Amino acid sequence: MSVAALLLAGWVSLAGQIVLLRELSVAFYGIELIYLIALGLWLLMAALGTLSSRRRPPRPGSTARLLLLLSLLIPSGCAFIRGSRIVMGGVPGAYLSFPLQMGALLIALTPAAFLSGRLFIRAAGDYIRRKRTLAGAYGIESAGALAGAIATGLAMAMGIQNFPLVIACSLLAAAASFWVGKPQRTVRLAALGVSVLLALVLLKAAPLDRAMTRWNHPGLLASGDSPYGRVTVTARLGQIAVFVNDALAFETEGEEAERLAHVAALQHEGPRSILLLGGGISGTLRELLCHRPARIDWVEIDRLAIALARPHLPEPIQASLSDPAVHLIWADPRPFLRKSGASYDLILIGMPEPASGQANRFYTREFFRDCAARLAPGGIVALTIPSPGNIWSPQILDRTASIQRALASVLPETLLLPGEATVLTASRAPLPAASSILERRLRERGIQTRLVTAPYLRYLFEGDRKRTLEKGLRERTVAPNTDLRPVCYPYAVTIWLAKFFPRLALADIPYFGRRERPDRKVPWETVLGAGLLFLTSRLWPAGRRWLLVAAAGGIGIVLESLLILDYQAKAGALYQEIGLLLAAFMAGLALGASLVGRAIRGAEPGHARRWGIVLIAGFIALGAALYWGAGRDAAPPLVQTGVLLAAAGFIVAGFIAYAGIRGVRDQRRVIGPLYAADLIGGCLGSLAGSLLLIPFIGIEGTAVVMVLLTALCLLLL
Repeated sequence: MSVAALLLAGWVSLAGQIVLLRELSVAFYGIELIYLIALGLWLLMAALGTLSSRRRPPRPGSTARLLLLLSLLIPSGCAFIRGSRIVMGGVPGAYLSFPLQMGALLIALTPAAFLSGRLFIRAAGDYIRRKRTLAGAYGIESAGALAGAIATGLAMAMGIQNFPLVIACSLLAAAASFWVGKPQRTVRLAALGVSVLLALVLLKAAPLDRAMTRWNHPGLLASGDSPYGRVTVTARLGQIAVFVNDALAFETEGEEAERLAHVAALQHEGPRSILLLGGGISGTLRELLCHRPARIDWVEIDRLAIALARPHLPEPIQASLSDPAVHLIWADPRPFLRKSGASYDLILIGMPEPASGQANRFYTREFFRDCAARLAPGGIVALTIPSPGNIWSPQILDRTASIQRALASVLPETLLLPGEATVLTASRAPLPAASSILERRLRERGIQTRLVTAPYLRYLFEGDRKRTLEKGLRERTVAPNTDLRPVCYPYAVTIWLAKFFPRLALADIPYFGRRERPDRKVPWETVLGAGLLFLTSRLWPAGRRWLLVAAAGGIGIVLESLLILDYQAKAGALYQEIGLLLAAFMAGLALGASLVGRAIRGAEPGHARRWGIVLIAGFIALGAALYWGAGRDAAPPLVQTGVLLAAAGFIVAGFIAYAGIRGVRDQRRVIGPLYAADLIGGCLGSLAGSLLLIPFIGIEGTAVVMVLLTALCLLLL
């Protein structure tokens, strides 16, 4: 029974974490910073739950009670997340205040995360009392988490929506509490009742899902979870709006499609072949057809978004989607561009703004290089960047400059035209220097528009905004946005934070995204500080053991983040694939805990330390592989990245086995402290890697720091 309890603890905890974090991503408009904070909070609360457990033997049935409570807390957390804006008095379409957002995170995640930590300690305690090891318990729990990750990933790949997954995860926990851990009669009866209730909810999951979605979208027409986010279509007063992760993607009464299509197409003397990367259902296709091209290749990545929105679009937009000149291609834009094929007079990038790591991959130098390779002579690449009305903060200037410089490094002729959004075009040939050429072409082509008129074009070329922007960009020292150093991402984070802390909008942070970094790429002060801490810990053996596991957990999470980010930039941000990659990491955890634990237990007393040296060498080799392999032109296959992730998980679990067995007589005394150390280290590594190291020094620099920190871990052996 103890093995089954550990497997269920891993399965339910990881699956519950995945479904709740996905709900949070929607509730907070897809802002990745919320996701990172939530993940760190989950790990921290699970660690506190671990440390809160008493060392004395638990009462009979405690494991079953914890599973039963989790079965109630996971769907309750989901319902609270969806209704948090209403409960906390939020304005529709606006952010909650920062304290309220943090409060919502605490309320939604703390109970389930805290109980998941206690659940592991209860199940591991039963397992270890049978004269087994913490490494074995950790390996079994990781195997359960692996099964949960695979099941969740496969369910998403099959098109199963997130809310039914929430209920299915809770139903599994409730049903398991009926027989795991020798539950008492009252617990069995409660488990039976909760299981029946959840089964009935699962049968009515679709209408309940729609009802909860209407809390924030009263005019709901359709909604569904795609591999890239939750797509919601609404109607109000004749206007159709499409939301992705509750952030407005487009609406049918706006002029954004006119701005991108016409300002770009009028700069070309006559675009015959056009490539549109995303944004076709927003009306951009309709506007491009006004220029009478021979062919438009329209590349879309999200089938569900098109399927949900298309039946509700106005007739002119629907007609443009079916025009004989339009050819719809289902593909990720980056792999599509790398394939040999036709050249284009005009390439329009209609992807979401670079406000996340997922979207940033369409605004890097490597992506622009792929676009440039598909341009015909005189061809133009065009995109829009959200911009302020009049005041350009340092962060917005730097973000715009990083994109412009990434594009200019590939296509030397660039033109920025600021308005309600900034239109950025680039080409190998000179671009129009005045609006007169565009005005003449607009008349000659007989195009009737609401926004892009002759006076509007003159305003774009001759207004004070253009001169102010050009002057501001020349003064910035920001580096180009690249796959290896995603400069745009940290600026997106600070721009979002400035909504709640206005002074941050005017802060010019030293070295933040700058072309010229501090004296050294590697933050030696941090490395030397860690070395001093590790050296001092040798005076306290128990603390040294705890610190070793925390360091391994943090380094492992950072390396995992680097591998996934590198894969995402090269091969696409597919949730199903990332789920399988996470499953590979969990598989490594399970194997590492089992194999290294057995090896150390069978080693001679004086030879156990050698295993620690071998594990450190493994981390160093993995960091070196990342340093030399990140960002190379050939996209790594899924199997290759999965193997590296499994190796990272293997080494992390190996350190836990090493620290939990070498020199430990009573395994029960180290369960809580070492498991908590792993979680706290993972929490700190996730936040530091994603918010500080990767944005400031890039993937390669972060890999170097991890290698140096790993080498310092020799002081902890």
